[in-house]
Amino acid sequence: MTTPLLKIEQLSKRFGGLQAVADLSYEVAEREILGIIGPNGAGKTTAVNLVSGVIEPSSGRVFLDGRDVTGQKPHVLVESGLVRTFQATTVFAGSTVRENLRRGAFRLLYPGFLATLFDTPKAREARARTVAHVDEVMHWLGLERFADHVASSLPYGIQKVLGMGIGLAARPRIILLDEPVAGLSAEETDHVRDTIRLVRERGIAVVVIDHNMRFITDLCDRVLVMAQGRELAQGAPRDVLANTAVIEAYLGKRYAKAQR
Repeated sequence: MTTPLLKIEQLSKRFGGLQAVADLSYEVAEREILGIIGPNGAGKTTAVNLVSGVIEPSSGRVFLDGRDVTGQKPHVLVESGLVRTFQATTVFAGSTVRENLRRGAFRLLYPGFLATLFDTPKAREARARTVAHVDEVMHWLGLERFADHVASSLPYGIQKVLGMGIGLAARPRIILLDEPVAGLSAEETDHVRDTIRLVRERGIAVVVIDHNMRFITDLCDRVLVMAQGRELAQGAPRDVLANTAVIEAYLGKRYAKAQR
C-alpha cells in the first residue's frame, strides 16, 4: 500500500478551555489537491498551523512521507519539503519579484557563512544555482515580465502568486495555502486556480483553505469540511457540498430542511 505524502492522525489543539481542533485525521497523496473548508471559526487555520509547525498540537501526530514530524519548527519542515503561505499577502513589499524569490530559495541553497564570506567556489556555484532556479520559478508562474518590479507595485492577484512563488522556490513536495484567493476578482481567482494546477503538474501536492466554493469545487480532488474544530465531512467536492450536515453548517437547519 502506498504511503501518503502527508498523514494527519487524531490532531487536537486546546487553548485553555477552548478546543480549537479535535481529533482531526486526513491524508494527502502525491500530486493531490485537498481543499479544507468550513464556517468562520471552524478551526481551519489552526489546523494548518499545527501541520506546518507554527503551533504545537496538544495531541495527535503529523507524518510527512511516513516520518513523524509532529511539533517540528517551520524551517525544519521547509527543509523536509513542506511549506505554507498565510492569509495575508506575505511578500517583501520593498523588494523586486526576483529578490523575493531568491529569499524563498535562500535556505535551500545557502552555502554557509564562511563560504559566502570568502566567496569560495562553493558559494559561486550556489549563487549560480539560485539564479537558475529563480528564473525557472518565474517562468512557470508567469512572473518573468515582473522580474524587476517592486512587489508593492504589483496588482494584488499577482502578489498572491508571488507569495506562492516564495514558498515554491524552496522546492517543496507539498504546499499549504491559506485563503489564496481572498479579496481577488473572478478573473484573478481563475488565474490563481490555474497557477495551482501548474503547481500540481510539477508533482507538488497542495492543501488549500478557502471560502470561495466555486474555486474549491473547480480545483480540488477532495474536500475536508470542518465545523467547531472537527471533521464534518470528507470526499469529492460536489458530494460533500450536497451533504445535508454541510449545508446546515453554512446556511442553517431551516435552509437544509427546505432542500430535502
